Parts: sequence; structure tokens; C-alpha cells
Amino acid sequence: MIFKNFPDDPNLYSEDMRHIVSKTIERHGIEEWRAGVLTNELHGHLGIYAIIGVKMGVFALESIGAEAGDVHIISFAGIEPPVSCMNDGLQVSTRATLGHGLIKSEPTDTPRSEAIFITTGKMLQIKVNDAISNMITKEIAEAVNRWGYADEYWAYVRKLAIDYWYELDRKNIFDIKNI
Repeated sequence: MIFKNFPDDPNLYSEDMRHIVSKTIERHGIEEWRAGVLTNELHGHLGIYAIIGVKMGVFALESIGAEAGDVHIISFAGIEPPVSCMNDGLQVSTRATLGHGLIKSEPTDTPRSEAIFITTGKMLQIKVNDAISNMITKEIAEAVNRWGYADEYWAYVRKLAIDYWYELDRKNIFDIKNI
């Protein structure tokens, strides 16, 4: 729509990202890379749940056999950070945006990394598996306990998000159910 080709030259990215650019594109594909970059630019920082939302959205489109912009999403991530940050990744990766009226997330006391994806004749419920969810929750809680929300916390979250982006394979981190 805007770019002729999405930038994949590592030298165009921040220094701490350069080492994962090529290998992440090779491992996860240019669509996940594009959605991850755009999500985090929109989101304002490189975040764990934003990356989880990207991976979930790309996985959902592949699993349901839909094109970007052809799904409705009901997200259970709520509207309070940090889990709600997943909604930004879902919107960018699927093009099911608030502006198009294709995503809904309500306030909840139990936010979770889970969403329902709906397209003609198909509904899938996708959630982050318990092992990954527990790992993320534990690492974020430890960082908050150690630094509060000081600069060190945000630097640590950025490092985790970079590591998760490369290491977590969208084909292995979700539980999926046809509904």
C-alpha cells in the first residue's frame, strides 16, 4: 500500500534489533516481520504482548484460511495494559481494526491472551498455551518487582520482546479450537 518492498536491511533498524532482522524474516516470514515492525511503531515501544498479538493474528489467518481484513475478532485481552497490548498486534496483523469495526475487546477483570476469529462459516478460538503464558506472566512480574516501571523495566521488556519475537514459533505457542 505504501512500501514497494518492506524494509529488510538490518542497517535500517535499531542496533539491538539488527541481529534478528534477517534470521527472524527467514524463520517466521516477511508478513510476521512487517506486522511486528508496524505494530511496535504504532504501539510506541517494543512490547511482549504486542508481539504475541502479531503472532496470534498471523497464525489465525493461516489457520482459518482468510485474507487480512476478512475476519472479525473478539479479544479477551481487555483494555488495560499489559495484556491489552495484544490488541494492537491483532489489529495490525489481521487488518481487523477498530476503525473498520472488525475487533472488539471489552473491559474484564480476567484479561488473557485469547481471541475468537470469525469469518464466513468458520470460528476459531486461539489462546496462548499455558506454558508460554505462565513464562511471560512470571518474567513481567519479576521485572515489576525488581524495577517498578523505571527505565530498567522497559529496557528489560524490550529485550524479552526481541528474544520472544525470534524464538517463539507461532505454530507451537497457541492452543486452537474450532467453535
